[in-house]
Parts: sequence; structure tokens; C-alpha cells
Amino acid sequence: MFRIFSIIALSLFFYVNLFSQAPAGYYNSAQGLTGLALRAALHNIIDDHNSVSYSSLYTHFESTDKKSNNTVWDMYSDVPGGTPPYTYMYNSSDECGNYNNEGDCFNREHSWPASWFNDSYPAYSDLFHLYPTDGYVNNRRSNHPFGEVGSSSWTSQNGSKVGTSNYSGWTGVTVFEPIDEYKGDFARTYFYMSTRYYTEDASWPANYNSMVNRSSINPKPLEMLLQWHHSDPVSTKEINRNNTVYAIQGNRNPFIDNPEYADAIWDPNYQTAYFYSLSKTQVFPNPANDWVYVVTPQNYITIHIRILDSFGNTMFSKEYSNCNEIQIDISNYNKGCYCVMMHSDTELFTQKIMIF
Repeated sequence: MFRIFSIIALSLFFYVNLFSQAPAGYYNSAQGLTGLALRAALHNIIDDHNSVSYSSLYTHFESTDKKSNNTVWDMYSDVPGGTPPYTYMYNSSDECGNYNNEGDCFNREHSWPASWFNDSYPAYSDLFHLYPTDGYVNNRRSNHPFGEVGSSSWTSQNGSKVGTSNYSGWTGVTVFEPIDEYKGDFARTYFYMSTRYYTEDASWPANYNSMVNRSSINPKPLEMLLQWHHSDPVSTKEINRNNTVYAIQGNRNPFIDNPEYADAIWDPNYQTAYFYSLSKTQVFPNPANDWVYVVTPQNYITIHIRILDSFGNTMFSKEYSNCNEIQIDISNYNKGCYCVMMHSDTELFTQKIMIF
């Protein structure tokens, strides 16, 4: 029961932040799927994006990675809630260039290192894993995997570290650890890469390092990334960036739009215990007007249904027993996006609906 309530709490947070980010129907073909079937469906949805040129990235960063004060949003040097040790500006000769120390210039960081995919396109210029970062920190990161450092050999001015991994079951390898506030960002970046290039990675090095095998993430690093994904949930920064990259490339990061997809693909306990049967629930009509119907695939001894508005407010909450067809009056609801959330003792189902 603790796990299902944890998932519900996470889902409440995610849905408050993520309403109406993707176009209507964008993820329809992924509905109800788990595991490799879901990974394949998402791959087909986000495949064949509009590939931009590598030389255009600095220009694109001006819309994807710029703070409200017009400085470069560099996750390798930023101090959320505090004062960064240095900042960069676009179109001010801050792009690298030569560098000897932190704060000299910023460049284009392949967060999934280019050597892991043989510098091949379209991955080489895919904005979803490319970020503006300090040149010196980027160099110290090199092509090391992301990880959790035990003993650090070097620490950046914002607290990012290079050192030996001490993650249980994955030790003895040199890794780069970003600060906690951006670990979820990088985890969802890796989930995107593993899904976008699924089945398109034949030319990528096999077993290149202990973190990845072509586009697949190895079990222990994957376990760590899922933990990062949950401990650092989707931020407004990621939502805005996802929308902006979509306008440029024509594809999205599914794990920002629907964070639960990561567990549905890679957490076998989530797949078998919490997703399987309720995933067959039908919620219709959608869009809806006066009534919405919820039909579950079987009768449940007890099931609880909530409807949340886009701010996370509970509009409807009721527990049902021994029924599988439920009619809910929504005639007094304002127009907009809502989330239908339902759970039994062991399962969770969520569905976005539009009321007009």
C-alpha cells in the first residue's frame, strides 16, 4: 500500500505541472502499454524528428536554455535558489573559444556523450540531450557516465563532482555527478535517448561502458536514474524546454509529459502489480460535456475515483464497491483539462480528459 500511495502522490504533483503540454491525442497509441511495447510505441511517436544542424545549436539555446534574466541556463554551474559562481550571456562572445578555468566560456554539451553513438546524426544535434554548459566543467565531465560519487577527484564551483561511483552494485567506475536539483532532468534526458533511438542504434558501440549498451541503459545505472527521476520531479524549466524543443524539432520528451512512463517501461514491479488491469479502463467521451463514464475491466471490491483540475484541486472524490461502470456528472465543471485518477489496493490509473 505504501508504494501505491507514493505513486499517487507523485502523480498528483506531475499532473499539476503537466496539463495540456502535448497536443491532443499525441500519445494515444501508447495508451495501456507497458514494458518494451510501450518503449516501442513511444519510439514510433517521437521518431523522425526535424534534425537541426550542429552549428545552429547556440541560436536554439537562446530559446531553449535562457533564464528570465537572459543568462545562459547552465546546469553544470547553476545554483538554484542561490547565486551562481559565474554567468554567461548569449551573443556576448561567451561561447567557447579557449578555456583554462571555470567561468571562461560555455559550449555545447552532449549529455549522452557523442562517442556513445559514434557521432552519428540525428543524435549528434538532438536538442533533447544537448545543453549549454561551462567548457571547463564539460571537459572534466568528459565522456564519463552520470553517477553517484563516493570519493571525488574534482568538484566544480556549483558542487558537481567527478570521482568513483559508490552506487550499490555499480562501483569502481569513474562517473560525473550533477547537483541534486538537476538529476531528474538528466535522468529524463537519458530515458528520452534510450527511447528515441531504440532499434536505431545498430551502429552504436555495444557495451561501450558500464552504463549503456547501445541505446539501452544497463540495470544498475537504470535503477539509479529511476531514483533520480522520482527524487527530482519534473520542473517548470523542463516543461517550458520540452515545449520549445517541440516547436523546433517536432517531437517531445514523453517522460516530461508523462513521468509515469519511465516506471511503466523499466520497473517490472510497476508493470505487473500496479499498471496491468486498470490500464484497460475506458474513460469516455473525451472531450466530454455533461457526463463522463468510467468503465473498468473487472469488478473491484473497492475502488476510489478522483477528478482533479489543472491546478491539482480535487473536484470529485468517491469510493465505489463491486461495480465496473460509473457515471459522473461534470455539467458544472469549467472548460479545460482535468485528470481522472483511480486506484484500488494495488493499482493506479490516470487519464487526462478535456471538458468543453
